[in-house]
Amino acid sequence: MSSHVSSAISNESSQSAGFVDLSESSTESRMLGSPYSSDEYTTRVMLLGSGELGKEIAIEAMRLGAYVIAVDSYEHAPAQHIAHEARVIDMSDEETLTHLIDEVHPDIIVPEVEAIATSSLLHAKHIGSQVVPSVSIAQICMNREKLRVLAAEQCHVPTTPYRFAQSEEELLTGAREVGFPCIVKPILSSSGHGQSIARSEDDITHSWRVAQQDRRTANDGHISRVIVEALAPLDYELTILTVSSSTGVVTCTPIGHVQKDGDYRESWQPAHVPDDILMRCHDIARTVVETLVSDAQESGEKGWGVFGVELFVLTDGQVLFNEVSPRPHDTGMVTMISQDLSEFALHARAILGIPVYQESVCLRRNDTAYASRAVVIEGNGEVIFSHLSSTLASPHTDIRLFGKPEVHGHRRMAVLLGAANDINHARALTENMIRDMRFTVR
Repeated sequence: MSSHVSSAISNESSQSAGFVDLSESSTESRMLGSPYSSDEYTTRVMLLGSGELGKEIAIEAMRLGAYVIAVDSYEHAPAQHIAHEARVIDMSDEETLTHLIDEVHPDIIVPEVEAIATSSLLHAKHIGSQVVPSVSIAQICMNREKLRVLAAEQCHVPTTPYRFAQSEEELLTGAREVGFPCIVKPILSSSGHGQSIARSEDDITHSWRVAQQDRRTANDGHISRVIVEALAPLDYELTILTVSSSTGVVTCTPIGHVQKDGDYRESWQPAHVPDDILMRCHDIARTVVETLVSDAQESGEKGWGVFGVELFVLTDGQVLFNEVSPRPHDTGMVTMISQDLSEFALHARAILGIPVYQESVCLRRNDTAYASRAVVIEGNGEVIFSHLSSTLASPHTDIRLFGKPEVHGHRRMAVLLGAANDINHARALTENMIRDMRFTVR
């Protein structure tokens, strides 16, 4: 059964079948409609990673009539609750992932996690699937070394001083060159896994060990290269959600956020920053994303989708590029209450070829502040929530329960959303909500 759209199908016949033809607003026609009666024509979107972000992407893609296949490494992942199909595989295994791609033959593949066999994505490109944003972008953004070289040496955007190391001895040399204290991160990892701070030469052995043992791919049998960066005098961090679509690149209002151990805990929008800093933030985000997209398009790929660009603002006002995620960002969950089109709706539109304009990324109200707060639960077992009436007792609040099957240790299980007349009140609102939450782990 073919999953490709035939250009020979007339507008009249497609409309009579209940499909929407997007050819007038896109460089590529996508057929969207009822997957249960005519799925040979419906655009098939495969999610590689089906967590809470993937769930929201699935919902938005399905609202636009796409057929969604949710893939993850465990059963009952959040996006699998609502997708048309659910598959459980080891996505880091090239043979297994390639076999699934050949079986499903998706029109669009959306990587939502880092632990993916990128060689399989290259195979997907060769058989005609559109990888989001592109195979080359996925490969660059999953590798801190490639990304830092692109940002600093190709885009010429400011970054912290850095060195790369293949051994503990090289790490020590690099740390001496960038200066102490410094931060050490494995090249292939995410969300703080394998990351540590070395405050003196005495910490180098520990930092090397943490980078090798605590990274996400620690069981791959290889020695991981690391990046060692100067620990800059940080004032605050920002995320600039940047959207690449068929009409070009646009940027959202900046998001302020708080992280703990490399994981998002709280975010708010707008992040009020001086105009000169705001301009530099948008310039850096656009420069990096436009470079990534241009390189992708030169190789015949789209480069469409949402990018989460992470920036550091230093105490002296400098703005430094940190990282970019080629997908909706966890700090961007605040957009589910702050923007008419959330980052997930923007992602779905972009990858399906629907234009995204600067007007598409505006806040709902310019005189209102919005906040989100992650609900991280510690324990061992299934999490049961109750008494949501008390959690949502205040107006202008909302909640998303992710529906993850279990927690072992600590895990992000929900997000709280609130709106108020200023940032402090919006943040306090979500803080009060989390105090009123009731749950048990059993």
